[in-house]
Amino acid sequence: MLRIKNVSVLTPQRMLENAQVVLDGAKIKSVEVEPEIVDKNDSTLLDGEGNYLVPGFIDMQINGGFGWDFTEQPDTIWKVGNQLPKYGVTSFLPTMITAPLEKYSQAQDILQSGLPQDCTGSNVLGLHIEGPFLNPEKRGAHDPRFMRSPNLKDVDGWSMGNGVMMVTLAPELEGAQEMISHLVERGIIVSAGHTLANFDETQKAIAGGLRYGTHLFNAMRPLHHREPGVAGALLTNENVIVGIIPDGIHIHPALLESIYHLVAPQRLNLVSDAMAGLGMSSGVYKLGPNSVHVSGGEACLEDGSLAGSVLSLDQGLRNLIDFADCSLQDALHTVTTTPARLLGLSHQKGQIAPGYDADLVLLSHDLQVLATVVNGRMVYQRDYEGN
Repeated sequence: MLRIKNVSVLTPQRMLENAQVVLDGAKIKSVEVEPEIVDKNDSTLLDGEGNYLVPGFIDMQINGGFGWDFTEQPDTIWKVGNQLPKYGVTSFLPTMITAPLEKYSQAQDILQSGLPQDCTGSNVLGLHIEGPFLNPEKRGAHDPRFMRSPNLKDVDGWSMGNGVMMVTLAPELEGAQEMISHLVERGIIVSAGHTLANFDETQKAIAGGLRYGTHLFNAMRPLHHREPGVAGALLTNENVIVGIIPDGIHIHPALLESIYHLVAPQRLNLVSDAMAGLGMSSGVYKLGPNSVHVSGGEACLEDGSLAGSVLSLDQGLRNLIDFADCSLQDALHTVTTTPARLLGLSHQKGQIAPGYDADLVLLSHDLQVLATVVNGRMVYQRDYEGN
């Protein structure tokens, strides 16, 4: 049992000052205001020193990090997961870009084999397969050699039960509508991305079950006042959540502020879209088969095209608060309750309440990650007075 005392419990719904949270195994047992005094020498006690205790962050799109790339090295998913808690990430969707179908099967097998004993990091919720059913004209860093037209035979082994949680595709491709219906029936979230779909094509896809937009505005038909395109359809349909990379590079801060106020944080999801260069110094790293040059906080191909990011999700949260001039409490939706709802996990993640998963982040008042708890276990602690 772990007790975290002297914290301001902050969720998108409430704030409780001078609170104590008691964990019992992998679940939250109680949230107490002005709790009874306990022995300060108790080894199961963490003093939060008045800092914020918030729900663990969920990253819906991350391609790798710390020198490892999921598409080329699916067996490194656990290694990356071990290091993500330093950024407050307690759950994530390892994201694989366009590749031979065998790569996805390999990753599914790795997830099905279960968590290695030496891994105590972030929860792996399932794969986000970004491709290969994308529009080559909006390929970005995706290799067109491996792009394919939607064919149900290619996804025969894909289901939520088999480790696939989300699939990004281009809705305008022939056969895409049938594939959307097929994937949704299997419990998979379908997203629009790397696409030239127009407004009507996207609306049709949404009616068929599409519920997400991958890195809004990036690798999409541009928004136009007479043809709103895919971005316009995603933004104006209340059934859809839009993903944003809040690094100030993939989308201008002024536009991010506008989007935040347009869709509200309940429909906005911050993602890192981080690649192997996350947590590393400047250099050349992999994103699938591509060599990506990382320098000055940007990740680019040799031709200058963006190729993922080196953004950490906690920095993305701080950026949103700065760019949109919003409160931490409102911004938290975008990395906690919003992704939890999309993933069908609102009953267990995104809240600090009895019975919920004990995935928690201790933030300083300047929103730096001080400690992270995953499944009731302290997996990361930065030096601060409460240690």
